[in-house]
Amino acid sequence: MTTGQALNFSSVYDEFYTKILQYLKRVVGEFEAEELTQTVFEKVSKNLSSYKGDSKLSTWIYRVATNTALDRLKSQSFKYSFTGPLAPLPINLPEAEHAVSNSSFTPATPDKKVIQNEMSECVREFVDRLPPDYRTIIVLNEFEGLTNKEIAEVLEISLDSAKIRLHRARKRLKESLADGCDFYIDERSVLACDRKQPPKKK
Repeated sequence: MTTGQALNFSSVYDEFYTKILQYLKRVVGEFEAEELTQTVFEKVSKNLSSYKGDSKLSTWIYRVATNTALDRLKSQSFKYSFTGPLAPLPINLPEAEHAVSNSSFTPATPDKKVIQNEMSECVREFVDRLPPDYRTIIVLNEFEGLTNKEIAEVLEISLDSAKIRLHRARKRLKESLADGCDFYIDERSVLACDRKQPPKKK
């Protein structure tokens, strides 16, 4: 496996910069992401020679990025601002899965994409409300597509701990979504959602 001594920082930067920038936009928001990405690659540059190849290079860089992001998320001065492109709905609620299974989908039209983006934006708001450890693991799994094993290596926890944390994060997100949104299939056969109105105070 390739070690830091055999790696060229410029090549590593070119290969991973955009991916890590997008990842950090999803975790800390666009306002913070670019500066934080520069910080990540400063750390990568400084420590690349000590990379021993014990894990995949991508896993090691995600670990640096995640630790940097968590430090920022947990700082008192952090303020989240998300304005970037939105990813698809990260999880399927049981009622949404039922709705999807009983509908025939057709390729997305511009109108459908608008609805899907609006739904994604709604879901993103609930992801953003999760505690930092839960938000990070949801993004790693649902948006970045990392396996449980890869997540465990990134977070430097056991595989069982990664599975438990992901389960708890999904459960918390599902509960929040169920409380805050009504999911349905609209007349265009698109999965959509309506924000529930908070109960009126008596």
